[in-house]
Amino acid sequence: MTFLYEDKDIIAVDKPAGLPVIAPEGSRSRNLLDLVSRHIQRHNPKGRAAVVHRLDRDTSGVLVFATNARAKTALMGNWQELATRRCYVALVEGSPPAEDGLLDSWLLELGPSRVGQVAAGTPGALRALTHYRVLERYERHCLLELELDTGRRHQIRVQLAAIGCPVAGDATYGARTDPAGRLCLHASRLELEHPFSGQRLVLESQPPKFLPGRRQR
Repeated sequence: MTFLYEDKDIIAVDKPAGLPVIAPEGSRSRNLLDLVSRHIQRHNPKGRAAVVHRLDRDTSGVLVFATNARAKTALMGNWQELATRRCYVALVEGSPPAEDGLLDSWLLELGPSRVGQVAAGTPGALRALTHYRVLERYERHCLLELELDTGRRHQIRVQLAAIGCPVAGDATYGARTDPAGRLCLHASRLELEHPFSGQRLVLESQPPKFLPGRRQR
């Protein structure tokens, strides 16, 4: 795990794929929250990190934690305004309908680990907006850059699956290939306005090579 930024209120890390942000209920398994808290406790024995947003266990990339209650309240209460840009890179199966576009749909949580795309106005559903752009095309896959306007659970995974382009390695939403042995989704860039200083933080993580050695078509 790499630390990307740290001050007295905020810590940003480069999350590895396969490591949950928090341990599942009833489990004491290794998780990112505990690792970041241990880092804080080197300087403040009573300190503990606080979760303000999340990435799925198998998604890698930029993730921010608060280091105190005041920062947690400020970040969680104004996340949509403070997180001014959230970018991802994904390797997907197939090819989207255009070189770039906007995915606009309504999502509903169907259970503890699955989200579905439903008709607008469905009770409990939330609107999800994702911009995409094709970066590279391969024989069976495309590499996409995605930018979120909203931050719904499994948003990118569900919306891409709905257009016939599931994220590679995402069997939950219909992927049939697993070229990297993991979910091929990476949080590459987060631009964040500091809740107290107003400083613009640009937090970046280099995307992994999901298809090493492959040549663009």
